[in-house]
Amino acid sequence: MGDLELLLPGEAAVLVRGLRSFPLREIGSGGWNQQHENLEKLNMQAILDATASQGEPIQELLVTHGKIPTLVEELIAVELWKQKVFPVLCRLEDFKPQNTFPIYMVVHHEASIINLLETVFFHKEVCESAEDAVLDLIDYCHRKLTLLVAQSSRGGPPEEEECQSSTPMQELQKQAELMEFEIASKALSVLRYITDCVDSLSLSTLNRMLSTHDLPCLLVELLEHNPWSRREGGKLQQFEGGRWQTVAPSEQQKLSKLDGQVWIALYNLLLSHEARARYCFTSFAKGQLLKLQAFLTDTLVDQLPNLAGLQGFLAHLALTETQPPKKDLVLEQIPEIWERLERENRGKWQAIAKYQLRHVFSPSEQDLRLQARRWAETYRLDVLEAIAPERPRCAYCSAEASKRCSRCQNEWYCCRECQVKHWEKHGKACVLAAQGDRAK
Repeated sequence: MGDLELLLPGEAAVLVRGLRSFPLREIGSGGWNQQHENLEKLNMQAILDATASQGEPIQELLVTHGKIPTLVEELIAVELWKQKVFPVLCRLEDFKPQNTFPIYMVVHHEASIINLLETVFFHKEVCESAEDAVLDLIDYCHRKLTLLVAQSSRGGPPEEEECQSSTPMQELQKQAELMEFEIASKALSVLRYITDCVDSLSLSTLNRMLSTHDLPCLLVELLEHNPWSRREGGKLQQFEGGRWQTVAPSEQQKLSKLDGQVWIALYNLLLSHEARARYCFTSFAKGQLLKLQAFLTDTLVDQLPNLAGLQGFLAHLALTETQPPKKDLVLEQIPEIWERLERENRGKWQAIAKYQLRHVFSPSEQDLRLQARRWAETYRLDVLEAIAPERPRCAYCSAEASKRCSRCQNEWYCCRECQVKHWEKHGKACVLAAQGDRAK
């Protein structure tokens, strides 16, 4: 598994075999938290394996033990919890937690799972092992990308702002909103990897992608809105590696990773024989797809030479008669995870929130210290540094950082002044993390 190991092969196999689905009521419980920690370890080890390019046992274990459908169900369960239970929890008058870390772990769980799926779905056998759950995963990705388009049409993702009067729960809600943007970018990558397998997907899956959701037209909208680019102070910024980064003028013509994922997905969906035979090129679809011609510059095609084939296809499409909407009778499978979970818990959202208020999100000081110790053991600094995409950034101003908080060793700063300014926000987490280290 490379020079740096978080898990031994035998340990990884035990953790993978133990993965299971939890009822919404148990999200945040002791057993659920243990699985969250296990998933984080598997996630980090999978990234280490991919970086080292020495085989990828995590992906192989997930396929061998049939756990990809389990991960998809857990992903959708926490998405549903965030939509239905989390807002109720935030509105409860008697819910004023002294520490929001336990809830943050639940909010972050969705990001952890989609990150793991992004890492392993690079391999086609993972997509095949998803079985019927691939339909649920496609629906999930469609929901995330639709929200991304809607958000960009309203002016882009929420800004990360400091607010002195915010309560801990309000801060947590802001963090959850910011996290949604990164989750959507991971969902885009997962969707692109699914399109790599388009010739081997079932007819129901193809119909879901091409007819029900019309993914080619949605991807065109993403290119039009380009939500992962913005102008700040006259400078171009792009969302890369989980944060906004300023792009040097000499790099502005370079294709970003997220733009590349959209183009490859479009190429797969439009030039695959199976997909093209089943996609209905209506007048609306034709009009949307022909917008791509304006984006297909020589500079872009030089960076992705395969797009020359897409250029030729669009030139042919421009001369082709449009098709009326197809009215074929199609018997198909439909996704069932979201609908089943919603049906099982319909009318129970407030009861679940109140139960979790009493039994899950109001831990004692001792429980918090024990949990902090376990988090410190899970998020080992040597591993976090090894999987970081670049040098650490200042937690206050985002400049490149070389100094670490001496108490908790978790946050980085570029200078003493930024550390002092950030202390009001970082202080509680710092104290808790330091207590966890002392409790070892």
